[in-house]
Amino acid sequence: MPTVLVVDDEWAIAGWLDAIISDAGHRVLAASNGKQALEVLENESIDLVITDFMMPLVDGPTLINAMRTELRTADIPVIVMTALPETTVRQRLDGYAAFLRKPFREVELLEALAKVLGRSR
Repeated sequence: MPTVLVVDDEWAIAGWLDAIISDAGHRVLAASNGKQALEVLENESIDLVITDFMMPLVDGPTLINAMRTELRTADIPVIVMTALPETTVRQRLDGYAAFLRKPFREVELLEALAKVLGRSR
């Protein structure tokens, strides 16, 4: 069972993601910002990170850049989600496996999960 780390500072979105991803048969861990996510990544084996782009303390780009500098987390695929257009995100960040523009539908999330987890296995 793949383990997915959901990183979002909005508890309603994090809860919605948790429910969908859990129902799809994955173990879900959560963090409310990039700082907490880095702590989880130190202690857990994670197969996929789904992160918001804009968050307090440590945002999505900073989280992903920190992950890429550590051998243990460098190859973990990341799905980035935000209300910003992807062209704006690409100006600050590259190296993510998939992009979801908020608001997105459940089917879009499930398709991204299948695509990314299928590729990483």
